[in-house]
Amino acid sequence: GLQIHAQLIKLRLVEDRPQRNHLVNLYAKSKFFCHARNLLDESPEPDLISWSSLIAGYVNNGMGEDALFAFRHVYGLDIMRNQRHRAFPIVLKACGITQNYVLGKQTHGIVTVSGFDSDVYVANALMVMYAKCGDVGDSRKLFDRIPEKNVVCWNAMLSSYVQNDRFAEAMDLFVEMVANGNRPDEYCLSTALNAVTGLGKNLLQGMKIHGYLIKHGLENDPFSSNALVDMYSKSGNLDDSVAVFENLPGRDVISWNSIIAGCVLHEEHYRALGFLNQMKRSGTCPNLFTLSSALKSCAALGRQDLGKQFHAALIKLVDLLIDPFLSVGLIDMYCKCNLVADAEAVFHTVPVEDSVSLNALLCGHSQNGDSEKAAALFSEMHRRNKEFDQATLLALLNALSNLESIVFCRQIHGFATKTGYLVDLFVLNSFIHCYGKCSRADEAARVFEECGNEADIPSYTSMMTAYSQCGEGEEALKLYSNLLNRDLKPDSFVCSSLLNACANLSAYEQGKLIHVHALKLGFTSDAFSGNSLVNMYAKCGSIDEADRAFSEVPEKTVVSWSAMIGGLAQHGHGKRALGLFDRMLDDGVSPNHVTLVSVLSACSHSGLVQEARWYFDTMKQSFGIEPTGEHYACMIDVLGRAGKLGEALETANRMPFEANASIWGALLGAAKLHKNVELGALAAEKLHVLEPDKSGGTHVLLANVYASAGQWREVKTMRRRMKDERVKKEPGMSWVEVKDEIHTFVVGDRSHRLSDEIYGKLEELGEAMAKAGYVPVLEGDLHNVGEREKEALLSYHSEKLAVAFSLIVTPAGAPVRVKKNLRICLDCHTAFRYMCRIAEREIVVRDVNRFHHFKDGVCSCGEYW
Repeated sequence: GLQIHAQLIKLRLVEDRPQRNHLVNLYAKSKFFCHARNLLDESPEPDLISWSSLIAGYVNNGMGEDALFAFRHVYGLDIMRNQRHRAFPIVLKACGITQNYVLGKQTHGIVTVSGFDSDVYVANALMVMYAKCGDVGDSRKLFDRIPEKNVVCWNAMLSSYVQNDRFAEAMDLFVEMVANGNRPDEYCLSTALNAVTGLGKNLLQGMKIHGYLIKHGLENDPFSSNALVDMYSKSGNLDDSVAVFENLPGRDVISWNSIIAGCVLHEEHYRALGFLNQMKRSGTCPNLFTLSSALKSCAALGRQDLGKQFHAALIKLVDLLIDPFLSVGLIDMYCKCNLVADAEAVFHTVPVEDSVSLNALLCGHSQNGDSEKAAALFSEMHRRNKEFDQATLLALLNALSNLESIVFCRQIHGFATKTGYLVDLFVLNSFIHCYGKCSRADEAARVFEECGNEADIPSYTSMMTAYSQCGEGEEALKLYSNLLNRDLKPDSFVCSSLLNACANLSAYEQGKLIHVHALKLGFTSDAFSGNSLVNMYAKCGSIDEADRAFSEVPEKTVVSWSAMIGGLAQHGHGKRALGLFDRMLDDGVSPNHVTLVSVLSACSHSGLVQEARWYFDTMKQSFGIEPTGEHYACMIDVLGRAGKLGEALETANRMPFEANASIWGALLGAAKLHKNVELGALAAEKLHVLEPDKSGGTHVLLANVYASAGQWREVKTMRRRMKDERVKKEPGMSWVEVKDEIHTFVVGDRSHRLSDEIYGKLEELGEAMAKAGYVPVLEGDLHNVGEREKEALLSYHSEKLAVAFSLIVTPAGAPVRVKKNLRICLDCHTAFRYMCRIAEREIVVRDVNRFHHFKDGVCSCGEYW
């Protein structure tokens, strides 16, 4: 072009108007705007064609402000007087690109004064301009005024609706167009398909348009075909999307991007990467959008090798420093591939650290279990006065929930109050969840009250979960009644939260009621509700119903298997638990650390020492799980219960980290069981240092160790020490649920309205048990008194009162379910073996450690307790 320009100058033809106009058009389209402008400035008689070419060049390259500046310059020239209609569409397009609504309105006024408002092309340009500026109402007014609408008018109005996400109105307009006898062209049909896509799963309407394309022979049009691929995938039918794509005669980069993005949307990530390989083999070069979708697949699949390859390809294609969208994709991919250091490196290369990249890295830290880094990152960004948004707060609160830092939570609460984000319901719900995880149900409740009438189902779910986590299940159940009174429809998460509350309360009857609600609402096929049902029935003492609920979970995840294995372990069915674990592995489900804690717990409660050793020693090799403190505590408990105290202590000493309270607690329990005073004293000393605020329980356990060994002087010393330190022993309490009412008992309790009947029932049972061979087990009583006094004290323990009450008020043959806040004593354990046989009832006792099922004179713990 430059060479031809030089030749024209030599031949003195550059002053020729047609040649000059061609040169201006050439330079404008080649983005050499300075050359184009010089030609216009040097021309003695510039015409509108040249200026229109320059303005069009600006517009087509997104330089709307320059286009408007050029229009203002030329507007006053004489050349505009009779040919303005040629420039109006161009300048209106510039107004739309720059969203300069004021200048657009002014141009509209000039159009009206000039008498060109009836010109169909100018009217279409006005409609598009108003739509680009967000004023679809004015676009529609202009459209309605056009007397004879051609297909361009309909296309312009359809595009106006779609650009402003008013998809339903776009579809109504399309139906009206066809009903009026207007035949849509390929551009109109592709716009209509975009409207269907925007509406979501409106597949039937999209199929009608597909039929229209086939009927009029437009199915091979690239615009419409690509829109079809996109529409089918976003309307929920990936197979039809693939079928359309496979039949495309000529696939461009947009076609490939649409099908790859569709696969990613449907989480068919291997399929997406397969299409990417096909794309490369076809000779089509991937662009930024292709690689952006590929990064999402790598993130979902954890393919860090491929992710790094795509990162390298992106560096070749574009300067990542000026593309924050791609940087965010890379941060997300590296975080999900557990390469947080690489994600941080990408984050720090972004020249303007915006809220989107900050949110991605915050979420990444949280997902990788490094909540401290997430909190530190936010603090750093706040100190540097970086902007943040709602999503930043939500990501941060999620991290704080894992961190369980009440101090930080309160700080962010104050910060959100100052910045005005507490008007946002999503943020309020996140604070409720965060306070619940920090075991502050009172503060969560205050935030819930701030929701007022705006409280939605997630608000109620978060609050119920908070109550459940804080051991206030009764409040969760009350909140459910409140929810129903507001005519809000519960979802599966609400049912799951309520079932967990019932599990923590051991509220069997209430749990069954929630189960009925879940059945009515159709939530039993939901994985969350199904898993919660398993957990609820297991913790409420009905392992058979838990087993039935487990069998009905449609898609069993590792959570489902872990809940059932843990339930069987708690109920003393160790071998069944291990058999279920083998079934889980056969089904191809990989265990997590919780599953293996349940497996080791099953071994512990059933005395399966060799099995526990095998699982503990091979868990890293077989399942890739590094033993944590919980696993060591379980293994030490197994060894301690089996009397292998030396090996248990040796295991604690060779741990790769410091022994925590759980470890020393397990050793103290083993010392009590096997009357090992030396180990008991050592464990109690360690516990006193680690948990000085819980020294009361430690002192009591150590006193038990001394008492079991008959060292009453030491028991007396411990009691004096407890008195000096003002340590109070937690009183033993037992409770039962009868007809939605909780009845609580303590030792020697005579406050219950049926006390006379209860004590009478115990005397009746005592006589029957004595005839059957029952002898009181006195060694578990710590009181240094005579045997008669000990027998009297043991006779009226809280669990015995609770069982006697249940035998009186519940129907014959119904199971008796008792919950106790401490460990069941040896004498009560022995007595219940006789009681269950005499009363012909199953007695289920849930103590602080496990369940005991007494039936036909035998306990499920196999007497290994």
